[in-house]
Amino acid sequence: MFKKFSSEDVSSQNQVKASVQRKIRQSIAEEYPGLEPVLDDLLPKKAPLIVAKCQNHLNLVLVNSVPLFFNIRDGPYMPTLRLLHQYPNIMKKLQVDRGAIRFVLAGANIMCPGLTSPGGALDDEVDAETPVAIMAEGKQHALAIGFTKMSAKDIRAINKGIGVDNMHYLNDGLWKMERLE
Repeated sequence: MFKKFSSEDVSSQNQVKASVQRKIRQSIAEEYPGLEPVLDDLLPKKAPLIVAKCQNHLNLVLVNSVPLFFNIRDGPYMPTLRLLHQYPNIMKKLQVDRGAIRFVLAGANIMCPGLTSPGGALDDEVDAETPVAIMAEGKQHALAIGFTKMSAKDIRAINKGIGVDNMHYLNDGLWKMERLE
């Protein structure tokens, strides 16, 4: 999704009204209860919240020109990897084995066998259509953020095809864009 993403892909940046800002804060707080204690630091009430609209119905939530969250159409807000590395326990985690790491870092979707093999790990509470952090076997930080296509139980049972859509991964366009001027 962000493979060739750059500031040229941003079509407009708008400062949002206070009511829209409250709605965004509320949906982020509901989606990520672990962020509740630091939400006021991340999304200060007085600081202007900017929503950058990009191609393919993508929205970026910026505070002080730093992208913190993104969503597609009206889907759930997902944190950027930089934010996830600061607060690693806010998302449910799935782990891929060592063989899948280079493919995930190239932007490939996460296949079921990469999650079910001995190096992989599944959280059985993960439902379909849920944002998840993709961890790597033997690594400390997340290497990607994905959106599950099927529940963890189905991934284990079916063990074929794409299990998680890769939304944002290390070294993609969004990762390289530390600030959006």
